[in-house]
Amino acid sequence: MVWNKNEFDISDDKKLLNIEYIHDYLSKKSYWAMDIPFETVKRSIEGSVCFGVYDKEKQIGFARVISDKATFAYLADVFIDEAYRGKGLSKWLMEVIINHPELQGFRRWMLATRDAHGLYEKFHSSSRAQKIYAQA
Repeated sequence: MVWNKNEFDISDDKKLLNIEYIHDYLSKKSYWAMDIPFETVKRSIEGSVCFGVYDKEKQIGFARVISDKATFAYLADVFIDEAYRGKGLSKWLMEVIINHPELQGFRRWMLATRDAHGLYEKFHSSSRAQKIYAQA
């Protein structure tokens, strides 16, 4: 599926993901996956529902959901490239994820964050995601 907003797209098509870009960001710029090996990133993508954020064809963000697709989901590796922050893309990405048809009816969503509690709190009380639990 593809979602459009202004000049940006979000897609859940793994074939569009730039795994080298994702690995570079996670291994060099994230606090949670510093120095993660490329093969680990590749395997994590294979086992997840993934979302790429794009400015035309250039990937500028990413998130993935690990789930049994019945009762539980864990949100991981969420990021928007620094050059594109402040445009509402992370909020839009969360809206797309929470409303994705394969990710409905769960008893619990979980995530871990050190610095984005404000973003996730907005979705904690929404009707479809009233059970997002953030841990530091």
